[in-house]
Amino acid sequence: MTERMKLGSLAREAYRAMAGLDRFVADSTLPQPIVNLVNLRASQINGCVYCVDLHSADAKKAGESDARLHAVVVWQESPFFTEQERAALAFTEAATRLSTDDITDEIWGRAAAVFDEQQLAALVVAVASINAWNRVGVATRLTPESHA
Repeated sequence: MTERMKLGSLAREAYRAMAGLDRFVADSTLPQPIVNLVNLRASQINGCVYCVDLHSADAKKAGESDARLHAVVVWQESPFFTEQERAALAFTEAATRLSTDDITDEIWGRAAAVFDEQQLAALVVAVASINAWNRVGVATRLTPESHA
């Protein structure tokens, strides 16, 4: 599959603005391992090969185990995730699949029970940001570097 365009060079200001969202999340108290899981799960749902590759590699570099990385796609059935991670993954799925699932009071409450308000705000921004990046990646067919 051929990349359609280099949007970063054509829309530099938009990329900078989106990078600002990422900086907000990185500077928040939301734990980085959770940000990595959120980024990976949303990217899996959205089918963004570039972002799946990038965020699984980032998580691996940060010390994430292969078992947990492979289990993100089936997190509900996996014993590898904490309650806080499960709440973040449930919220990520609901907020990513807005057309099929709503962010119910149960899902919101589950996240609010394990994150303080500042962390919950960062989670909302993290999910919104990765979904925007996924849409850029999918629309332009952003391609990861070959690992062959």
